[in-house]
Amino acid sequence: MPQVSEEKLESLFGAPPMAEQERMIEAILFASTEPVSARELDARLPHGCDAAEALVHLRRRYEGRGVALVRIGDAYALRTAPDLGYLMQRETVEIRKLSRAAIETLAIIAYHQPVTRAEIEEIRGVSVSRGTVDQLLELEWIRFGRRRMTPGRPVTFVVTEGFLGHFGLETARDLPGLAELRSAGLLDGRLPPMSMPGAIAQEDEDDLPLKEGDQSELFEE
Repeated sequence: MPQVSEEKLESLFGAPPMAEQERMIEAILFASTEPVSARELDARLPHGCDAAEALVHLRRRYEGRGVALVRIGDAYALRTAPDLGYLMQRETVEIRKLSRAAIETLAIIAYHQPVTRAEIEEIRGVSVSRGTVDQLLELEWIRFGRRRMTPGRPVTFVVTEGFLGHFGLETARDLPGLAELRSAGLLDGRLPPMSMPGAIAQEDEDDLPLKEGDQSELFEE
């Protein structure tokens, strides 16, 4: 009976070599239109693969290349290297400007998430219109968070991975500081001190998830 080498047995019954795992992950990320989490990669790879370790090796291999492996929230994606972004620009780019109210609301949500409508209004000093929130929801830059265990159980808002990906952020903690925001014209002196960027609030452990249909309550007085 012919002898089967230990290496062949491992290839038949064990996990593929790390280089092959990198290739598999590279193929999945290249074909995906959305960032893919390590958990999802593990589910799609052959038994015994370690997506987390393969991602570390793959990210290192892409350093200095025209394409980079970036982390967006808890997921990963292949993106054009930041310093080569100018090559992707087109003369026919359509620019959609956000209103000042939308910019201020978005900034407050990003720096204070999870935050309720009442808290946004307290920080801005004016009421939040339904149109402003709808615009940010339509852009998929914010989403409904969890309910607070306070009277009325108000819902909260948080930024999405789409928001992080659009601005090239790994997490919300990578947001720019107050000086950078003001120099870019995104904030002005009308915002009270409590809206200043700082530590992002932690989500209450006792918060309840938002249920379908709850958004109709958001703008009831």
